[in-house]
Amino acid sequence: MAVPFGDRLRDELGPPRRERLLDSSPRSAVWRVELVDGTAAVVKQLVADEAADEATGETIGAAAADAAADERFRREITALRSAGRVRPAVVPRLLGADPDSRVLVLEHVEHRTPGEGWQIAYAQGLARLHAAATGDETELPRWTGPGERDVTAFLAFARRLGASVPAAAEDELGALVHRLGAPAARSALLHGDPCPGNDLHTPDGIRFVDFEQACLGNGLMELAYLRIGFPTCWCVTDAAGPLLSEAEEMYRTTWRAATGTEVAGDLADACAGWLIRGDALVERARRGTVDRLARALDEDWTWGTVTARERLLHRLGVVAGMAGGHEALGALGALAGDVRDRVRQRWPRLGTVPTRRPPS
Repeated sequence: MAVPFGDRLRDELGPPRRERLLDSSPRSAVWRVELVDGTAAVVKQLVADEAADEATGETIGAAAADAAADERFRREITALRSAGRVRPAVVPRLLGADPDSRVLVLEHVEHRTPGEGWQIAYAQGLARLHAAATGDETELPRWTGPGERDVTAFLAFARRLGASVPAAAEDELGALVHRLGAPAARSALLHGDPCPGNDLHTPDGIRFVDFEQACLGNGLMELAYLRIGFPTCWCVTDAAGPLLSEAEEMYRTTWRAATGTEVAGDLADACAGWLIRGDALVERARRGTVDRLARALDEDWTWGTVTARERLLHRLGVVAGMAGGHEALGALGALAGDVRDRVRQRWPRLGTVPTRRPPS
């Protein structure tokens, strides 16, 4: 597969050499190359993916796939340009781009294996990335939170497990959806998929890559990844409470220093929002049509380091712990604890979430 380095990029950067194709998702092709001046670079092309819809078995069609790839390119280049202004850097340098071919050329950043307590540097980098939003990122959509369908699916899941759902929990979920859908006081530049592997650890801090899902919203929705267990990622991890608290405080301190404002919102809200999203039990290409919570009652499946039911068990425990006694989420916290216990009783052999980050 040839590197898509057309005339526009060759005029700017010269011809690439020593090309090596790297592993990537079905929606992109990635190469490591060397430029004529000896600079190591990464070439990424966003490609159309006509993957079949799991529910219907039908592909989305070439036109729709092309439009989706165009949008992913716009999101990524917009996010890279906004975040590229931050110093010290939080993203690789954008060396060149060919919008007609959906190609980006980025500085190659050498990743080193994170040590113990990596969550603190991750949270600091995430806050600096989020603070990069200027309000001029017109190509980026607003973050979309859970909706009524998610609430209905979660409550049906709880009832089918035999839980009694109090009216107060239903009311709290309705109010939660409203709060999560409200515009943030100050929009953050959200990565969209800040998973282990999309964070490159270097001696100078974190560099984030793969901004195909970048959007604008409340940064707490991504800070919550550390506590709720990386909900959109193949590798779920857990960590001790004091370490998570230290990382979260680092995020707040860094955001305050970068923006002069306090972090708005409630981390418990963010974690509860991830709990009720059944789509966060499968990889992105399979989201959007099937009630995953209903399916998890009938079968379990493995994605990455854990199964769907193990993901749910972890999330239920997190929300039960955070929302217990919470003024706005107390009934939901009690319900989450009840459902967690019922999940354990029905499937007693479920494992726990790993505490070590897998190699990336």
